[in-house]
Amino acid sequence: MNAIKPLELDSLDQKILALFPGKVVRKDLLGPLKGEFNVPAYVLEYLLGKYCASDDMEVVEEGLREVKRILVENYVSPDAPELFKAQVKTRGYYRVIDKVRAKLYETEDKYWAELVNLQVKRVHIGEDLIHRYDRMLSGGLWAVIDLEYNPSLTDHGTIRPFVIRQIRPIQLAKIDVKQVQNLRKEFSNDEWIDLLIRSTGLEPSHFDRRKKLLYLLRLLPFVERNYNLVELGPRNTGKSYVYREISPYSILVSGGEATVASLFVNLATGRIGMVGMWDIVAFDEVAGLKKLKDASSIQILKDFMESGSFSRGKEEIAGNASLVFVGNLNVDVSTAVRTSHLFTPFPKEMQDLALLDRIHAYLPGWELPKLRSEFIGKHYGFVVDYFSEILHKLREIPVGTIIDRYFEFGHSLNKRDERAVRKTVSGFIKLLHPDLNVSKEGLEEYIVFALEVRRRVKEQLKKMGGIEFWDTRFTFVDRQLGEEKEVSVPEIATGGLIPEEALPPGVIFTVSSDPTTGKTGIFRIEVAVTKGGTGYTITGKQTKEVKQAVRTAYDYLRNNWSRLAVEKSIEGNQINVQILPLRHTEEIAPSSTAVCVSIVSSILDRKILPRTVVVGDITLQGSVLTLIGLADCLQAAAEQGGKRVLIPIGNTKELSSVPTEILNKLELLFYADPLDAIFKALGL
Repeated sequence: MNAIKPLELDSLDQKILALFPGKVVRKDLLGPLKGEFNVPAYVLEYLLGKYCASDDMEVVEEGLREVKRILVENYVSPDAPELFKAQVKTRGYYRVIDKVRAKLYETEDKYWAELVNLQVKRVHIGEDLIHRYDRMLSGGLWAVIDLEYNPSLTDHGTIRPFVIRQIRPIQLAKIDVKQVQNLRKEFSNDEWIDLLIRSTGLEPSHFDRRKKLLYLLRLLPFVERNYNLVELGPRNTGKSYVYREISPYSILVSGGEATVASLFVNLATGRIGMVGMWDIVAFDEVAGLKKLKDASSIQILKDFMESGSFSRGKEEIAGNASLVFVGNLNVDVSTAVRTSHLFTPFPKEMQDLALLDRIHAYLPGWELPKLRSEFIGKHYGFVVDYFSEILHKLREIPVGTIIDRYFEFGHSLNKRDERAVRKTVSGFIKLLHPDLNVSKEGLEEYIVFALEVRRRVKEQLKKMGGIEFWDTRFTFVDRQLGEEKEVSVPEIATGGLIPEEALPPGVIFTVSSDPTTGKTGIFRIEVAVTKGGTGYTITGKQTKEVKQAVRTAYDYLRNNWSRLAVEKSIEGNQINVQILPLRHTEEIAPSSTAVCVSIVSSILDRKILPRTVVVGDITLQGSVLTLIGLADCLQAAAEQGGKRVLIPIGNTKELSSVPTEILNKLELLFYADPLDAIFKALGL
């Protein structure tokens, strides 16, 4: 192994070496080992912490040689299992570092262990070890294993010679939380934040305050029980790293491996699943959650995310696991915010409003940079297994009502919103102030951040569910000053789909609602006229509903054109209609009234008044139909930048169901027939 270069210690290095002797390690020692030995970081740092926790370069270099020797001799490399089997057979006893799983074979009434890298599935193991380390039954654990070879042992006539005599999980047995709480007082807030980030393997000097808080948000599920976190963003930002690498209390599962039986309880055996075994169950690549799509699976998941318990069979079963959903969001966020929602990577069956409403925080992964070599830590941080024990023990600290000393929440937050925000704030307090000594200013920073990451969830629910989630004005009140402050989310400042300036002739926006699904569709309609032709053509979206809307508008105008009293005629023109669906438009048709307005605007070469939205439909003879879903349509129009909305006159009685806050953003114009709508939209 190449010699490690001396490190110029900064003030934080010197402080933690003095205050946490033997519990910190240089983070740049991990990289070379990680490239050579494919094991979790907490396994490697378990050894680094034993042999390299010093600032003496001779000790560090000697320790590295010893760590490498142990790994070469005892770590079972996946590409050399037969070599290790031979060692066990030759010596009769050998110590290995491997991942061990266990399974009850009920037809044999016997537990068998599996050594993953050694590729041996039927290894004898005593029930006492199973009961002592029951996480072997759910996902498995990394351990130092004393393995014996006894060729006299058989199973149904087959020799099963491998026997596990002892297991030492690669984690600390205990830490002194009070010591950590007392030593926290020796650090400023900025120093403690940087220490935590260094302990995850990153160098904090490359990140501003907001990015540091986002990185720390990834750690909240480690310290807060039953915390539901989502992070979606580009590839290679380290979304899944902390859940796979830094703690033996966390398990990262691929979507295809997640089943109701593995997560919750196996009815055949009665064995509790992952949520009862681990502090964190993290789902890698949420788009691949293939086995949690049926209604019963979704319901069990919702129950657990809400209450930390679930019913399967006859009993109510509790678990403390936090659930983390990570995945790739490979779209431009500003476009997604305007045209869709930010939960699109989830399988459609999991885009269940009640399920998503149980998410406590949405981490905007698109704000974090892709990992580069200079981001990797080169200074001292906590040894990962010590760090993971700190996080595990902090789960037990009650934060209580610290928030209520200084602040209260605004009326727009319902009980679920408030619970989500409190859990996020609680997590930040535990993580950054384990002694619970947090200032009012610090508390306000965490509240603002917690309100933002919860409001991001609600903003998407508003896009997906309409008026039910209309009120996303999240505020909090300073009790001492009596000031109410609103917290927004950065991405909603990107604006809506409807521009402020007047659009070219023939271009208009419309909003329609589907009464069966409750979804609201947004369309941009563009009409271009070609002289010398006849009839009309449709491009873009061409469903049956779209064709019917365009046909109705065109036929009405041909039969009633003379009533417009204009010099130009619809005859002798080829009408080219393009329907551009912008959001939730699978089975939704654009407004036939809006198509009428767009055709007339194009023929007359007259612009529609700026920020005008037309809603509603007509019949062939010009009767105006009452719009279904008025409140949802008005909300969508306001959200997307509409200012003037033309509405069927039959909907006047429904205005009482529309929140005042939405009505105050819009100028409502009512039309009794299609010509009325045309005149008002064109300002005639």
